[in-house]
Amino acid sequence: MGRRGYPPEFRQRVLDLVAAGRRVGDVARDLGISDQTVYSWRRQARVDQGVEAGLTSVERAELAAARRRIRELESELGIHRKAAELLKEATSPKVGARPLR
Repeated sequence: MGRRGYPPEFRQRVLDLVAAGRRVGDVARDLGISDQTVYSWRRQARVDQGVEAGLTSVERAELAAARRRIRELESELGIHRKAAELLKEATSPKVGARPLR
């Protein structure tokens, strides 16, 4: 499963089991997930709590949304530029008209 494949409640239960003293490898094996996934969740939880340096979950979500919006805007800008080029080619000046500056 991908990064969004597990509900937050499940992640929290896994982290609670590890915090209660169970070994990461045992918890991961019992639940059918990789131990690296548990380590990643634990690290992110520590960042969210301010114990470790890094981007919080909220900041990561905002950054992903901003990047997605930038891609959309760049795509729209490309479409507008292409349309402007096509319109520029399609319109020809009238005979005897002064050139544009």
